[in-house]
Amino acid sequence: MTQNWGMTIPFYDRSLARSRELIEELPALGYTDLWSAEVNGTDGFTPLALASQWAPGVRLGSAIVPVSTRGPALLAMSAATLADLAPERFVLGIGSSSPAIVERWNAVEFAKPYARTRDTLRFLKQALTGEKVSETYETFQVKGFKLERAPKTPPKIVLAALRPRMLKLAAEEADGAITNWLSPDDVRKVRAEIGPETELIARLFVCVSEDTDRVREQARWMLASYLTVPAYAAFHDWLGRGEVLRPLHEAWAAGDRKSALQAIPDEVVDALIVHGDAATCRARIEEYVANGLNTPVLAPIPGGEVSITQAVRDLAPKG
Repeated sequence: MTQNWGMTIPFYDRSLARSRELIEELPALGYTDLWSAEVNGTDGFTPLALASQWAPGVRLGSAIVPVSTRGPALLAMSAATLADLAPERFVLGIGSSSPAIVERWNAVEFAKPYARTRDTLRFLKQALTGEKVSETYETFQVKGFKLERAPKTPPKIVLAALRPRMLKLAAEEADGAITNWLSPDDVRKVRAEIGPETELIARLFVCVSEDTDRVREQARWMLASYLTVPAYAAFHDWLGRGEVLRPLHEAWAAGDRKSALQAIPDEVVDALIVHGDAATCRARIEEYVANGLNTPVLAPIPGGEVSITQAVRDLAPKG
């Protein structure tokens, strides 16, 4: 499989409106992919729509949009729109998301996340061909939906997947799997679940900095906010970090945020965050690739000695 080299857009230190100049530069730097995210910043589709015009030729993907915060038909329409703007270059990444995002922020019930993701995948595969869909799934029902303008070539669909059941679904019914917050060694375990042919995509958080103490301090906040989410806690338990992360979970559950942060060992931070000078970071990213990651999607985070603009340039394949 051809090696890809992705970048997360927009960038952490600027708005989408201020990202155009650097996004336009990415293809010449050798970046093959631009991937959005959808948490509490930009939505997952608008950055890709703009990037389809600002950076023609690169692959565009969402990593990820939740399956529960939009209706199935609206999700199909959004995907069809991107597929029209970037024919054969758009990849729809979907996933179950988390209770905080779905229930607390979007006022939608977070129920049967595996089944909802599976049902949405099956609906989208059918709807994006232009076929009329009338189907009763386990988690929802659609009656008579047909895209007014279906894409000539339906986009590929990849799934956010952290553990064996969802990883197997991604391998068997989707076009790839997306994961994050894992080490190069963890890639081997994930790859074993999906086989050698399934595309594996992962967002890698990178800080170009030789100030190790400062990076670790900043990274602990990021890690605590994710690793205490039930799905990620279960993921790292499966990866073998259950015991080492137990003090984090106990302190977090008790409301002791300070102790929770201090409970994250340095070795966990160093395993999950790419940091060091640019050459060290690039070598670390290559470790992920050597262990079976097809598409590293870099997410340069602020706090290093160099600007994010320079980090994007230094970390590029042609850097």
